[in-house]
Amino acid sequence: MNRPRRPDTARAPARPTSSASGKVRLIGGRWRGSRLDVPNADGLRPTSDRVRETLFNWLMPALPGARVLDLFAGSGALGFEAVSRGAGHAVLVERDATLASALRAAATRLGAGASIDVVHADALAWLSRAEAARFDIAFVDPPFAVGLWDAALAAVSPALAADAWLYVEASNNAAWAVPAGWRVHREGATREVRYVLLRRVDECA
Repeated sequence: MNRPRRPDTARAPARPTSSASGKVRLIGGRWRGSRLDVPNADGLRPTSDRVRETLFNWLMPALPGARVLDLFAGSGALGFEAVSRGAGHAVLVERDATLASALRAAATRLGAGASIDVVHADALAWLSRAEAARFDIAFVDPPFAVGLWDAALAAVSPALAADAWLYVEASNNAAWAVPAGWRVHREGATREVRYVLLRRVDECA
């Protein structure tokens, strides 16, 4: 099994593992400082400010005009952050009706217009119908309890362009394999999560 190397664990404040309503702040770009509502939902665990800042520093050269997929959107922090920082369009897929409604409300409030589409659907079912090679960047951060990493990574690969980037966020003890045709580009960890940015093998050989 080809697993990403586990990096040294950096100290960072632990994020709650239980659901809790509140807000998450966008930290860069045109919507910097705007806050997204985070409704109560089992397994909802927005990516922390620190991890998002690191991730989008890695992705900075790829963001302008990019087509983005936020597969288990939850709070929408990753998809909205991408568009805020210059991505051309993002599709946010969320199966929970309350969360999907909150995402649509946030897109309206921020004046996102056609730059953000919210899809209320099961992520894997939606991917089975997705257009091939449609996206330049994909975020895969499923609820930790359901263990969908391998299934989601296998299903999302055909929807990604030849030079795409693929971000994976998982608990530190999760076992998942880097899918065929991809390799680890950058990675990091907090006390709670491991986060990995993948690139197609042909693009980073």
